[in-house]
Amino acid sequence: MTRGIRGATTISENKADMIIENTRQLIEEMVTKNNVEPEDVSHVFISVTKDLNAAFPAKALRKLSGWTYVPVMCMAEIEVPNSLPSCIRVMMIVNTDIDQAAIQHVFHNEAVHLRPDLAGKVEKQ
Repeated sequence: MTRGIRGATTISENKADMIIENTRQLIEEMVTKNNVEPEDVSHVFISVTKDLNAAFPAKALRKLSGWTYVPVMCMAEIEVPNSLPSCIRVMMIVNTDIDQAAIQHVFHNEAVHLRPDLAGKVEKQ
């Protein structure tokens, strides 16, 4: 079964190291919370708001062991008036037996406001 795992974060400045490091932290937490192995990942989409262009956030995945062959694509987020700025969003598509309601989505920094219902979700035992 394939499932989508959402993640999002914001950064304070459009700097390459901040984009890559915050994306890495986000991906690592998504992987840890959902017991994901790179071989289980079908593909990853990463979008950024128009104010972030200093680096491709996909570079963060290339720094992770075992992620060399995982297809990753970066794209621009659509511009919606009054939407959250400086935001990096991740959609990871994985093969898993985890029930959809048990998926642990991850939101860092100001991105917790995107989906407060998912950001505060407690892991199911």
